[in-house]
Amino acid sequence: MRLRFTKMQGSGNDFVMLDGITQQIGLEAQQFRHLADRRFGIGADQVLLVERARQPGTDFRYRIFNADGGEVEQCGNGARCFVRFVHDRGLTHKRTIRVETLGGLIEPRLEDDGRVTVDMGVPIFGPARIPFDAEGLVARSHDRDRLWPLSIHGRTVEFSVLSMGNPHAVQVVDDVEEAPVAKDGPVIEHHARFPRRVNAGFMEIIDRRAIRLRVWERGVGETLACGTGACAAAVAGILRGQLDSPVTVHTRGGALLIGWAGANQAVLLTGPAETVFEGEIEL
Repeated sequence: MRLRFTKMQGSGNDFVMLDGITQQIGLEAQQFRHLADRRFGIGADQVLLVERARQPGTDFRYRIFNADGGEVEQCGNGARCFVRFVHDRGLTHKRTIRVETLGGLIEPRLEDDGRVTVDMGVPIFGPARIPFDAEGLVARSHDRDRLWPLSIHGRTVEFSVLSMGNPHAVQVVDDVEEAPVAKDGPVIEHHARFPRRVNAGFMEIIDRRAIRLRVWERGVGETLACGTGACAAAVAGILRGQLDSPVTVHTRGGALLIGWAGANQAVLLTGPAETVFEGEIEL
């Protein structure tokens, strides 16, 4: 099977884009792993598949496969690349599109300055919907947030736990560069309290409008940036009373802008989306 692909990146979070509208694509997990492999494949954090919409009132279906081959619910940086991809390839001329994902509907918008803003939907805090097993745990109130205590390597760490269409556990650290991301990230990801695993965010607060962030993504490991992780961290900081919207999130791959008015409002994610190269691969 010969596949056409486009390599894209958003703040250093890189993707293999596959057009499932103009070519027939039916891949298994091992083939997605091969595409994402940085030595034997193309190399990417995730493989993103564009398909025809199935739901009325939507423009496309957006499927996300992690580097381990598993399909996941949501990817914010990928959503920005998605709208740039379908627009550049002439699959749509709309600047704002409605896209169905496993995590729900999102609305990416191509801005006049070339950046992309994505309506990421309303954050989810109910443990059962995240999903997060909170049975037997006592959360500590911190302003409008609830901090959940989890045992990590024998010590208790407090987390903000929420979903941005995919699950996140966010902790505040003094210095993000010194944070034990590689050590603690896998333990948090596979913690028994998260039946579908979790993305682990390590957030350093710079001031009320800016943070530094590193994220250990489930099924991938640490990435240069994580769009939903940036949204989750900003929301957590606002609820803790430590941040004000909009929040500039500084990642190792660049800066993202997160806006959230609180309550039942959607989170807005703005950042770059760029094509790196195009090609074909034999599978």
